[in-house]
Amino acid sequence: MTSRRIRQTDVDYDDWKYPGIPTDQQLDAWAAEAERGYEPHQLGRFRRGRPTLGDGPSRVVQVRLDPQLFGDLESRIEAEGTTASVIMREALRRYLAS
Repeated sequence: MTSRRIRQTDVDYDDWKYPGIPTDQQLDAWAAEAERGYEPHQLGRFRRGRPTLGDGPSRVVQVRLDPQLFGDLESRIEAEGTTASVIMREALRRYLAS
């Protein structure tokens, strides 16, 4: 990494795809940006861990699924572009509400 300063406009961030290895030019630009400093409102509020789902910490519950049910779940995950947790929480809410 070089010590020269790069203006933010000198780097095209659109060509960087995650996951991947940033180029030296991208690393230099990010370092220059950090060296210029940030205003507190730019940083936002940092919280560790996953976001809460309700009023308090969530509990993890493991579920065993037969191969057919698991395949159906994977198909739904792919079709909806979501996660197994989201689908299972919604299914459980609907079941308990009935």
